Amino acid sequence: MDMEKRRTKKEIVKMLLRNNELDQKDEEELLDLLVDQPIAIDVDKQEEAKMSFGDRIADKVSEVVGSWSFIIIFILFLIGWIILNTVILINGSEIDPYPFILLNLLLSCIAAIQAPIIMMSQNRQAAKDSLRNQNDYRTDLKSELILESLHDHINLMIKNQNKIIKLLEENDNE
Repeated sequence: MDMEKRRTKKEIVKMLLRNNELDQKDEEELLDLLVDQPIAIDVDKQEEAKMSFGDRIADKVSEVVGSWSFIIIFILFLIGWIILNTVILINGSEIDPYPFILLNLLLSCIAAIQAPIIMMSQNRQAAKDSLRNQNDYRTDLKSELILESLHDHINLMIKNQNKIIKLLEENDNE
C-alpha cells in the first residue's frame, strides 16, 4: 500500500513538474527529495557560511549607506563644505571656490566606489532570494503531496466508515 501511495505521490510531482524543463536525473532527484526527505533549509545560515570577508564588508557598507543617518550626515557635510568654502572664499583663500570642483571630484569618487559595492550586495541578496524561492517551491510541493496523502487516508476512512455503517444496518435488520 505504501508503494502505491508513493507511486501516486510521484505521479503528482511529475504532473507539477511538467511545466519545468528538468532532465530525467534532476527530476528523479527532486522526486526522491520531495517524497522521502525533509526539505526545509535555512537560506540565511547557508549563505552566511559561504560569505567571504569582502561580502561582509559590502553588506555593511550597503547597510550604512542605505540608512537615514548616513543621508542626513552626508547632507550636513555637503552644506558644511559649501558654507566653509564660501566663507573662506570671502576671506581670500581659495581652497574649493564655486562651482566646487573638488567637492564634485570627491562625490564622483564616492559614487564610483559605492555603486559596485552596493551592486555586489544586491546580487548576493538576489541569489539568496532565489534560494529562498526554490525552497518555498519545494516546500509547497511537499505540502501538496502530504495533503494528497491525507486526502487518500480520509477517503479510505470514509469508505471504511460506510462499510461499518452498512454492517451495523444489516445487523439491525436481522
